[in-house]
Amino acid sequence: MDIHRLLDATLPGLGYELVDLELARNGLVRVFIDKPEGIAVEDCVLVSNHLSRVFTVENVPYERLEISSPGLDRPLKKEADFVRFAGEQVKIKLRLPLDGKKTVQGTLRGFADGKVEVMVGELLVAVPLAQIDKARLVPVF
Repeated sequence: MDIHRLLDATLPGLGYELVDLELARNGLVRVFIDKPEGIAVEDCVLVSNHLSRVFTVENVPYERLEISSPGLDRPLKKEADFVRFAGEQVKIKLRLPLDGKKTVQGTLRGFADGKVEVMVGELLVAVPLAQIDKARLVPVF
């Protein structure tokens, strides 16, 4: 079974969202989880214990399992992420330049018609989702 699909099927039942997944050559499986209230150490322990059992039952090969919060600079990957975090500061790295720039940074407005909308100063920039290489929240202190 595909590990990404397995996590997408398992984590919501526990009350968590899969934010990201990293697989390393040395058998490391790193899972980033989130929930609206944020992630505490107890959440990581609960998910780790549960996934250890699930991976054993599903014969998922791994050497080490790490569960983590996505951090303050949380990656944004899905349409729902761009809707949920509207109003937050965001930095987007593009696959190809848009108006001569490969980075867009500003206030996330949302998602519409397959495009992520960002206010950069007084200008609304619409970035096609397929053009995004990486997008992250920018923590404001």
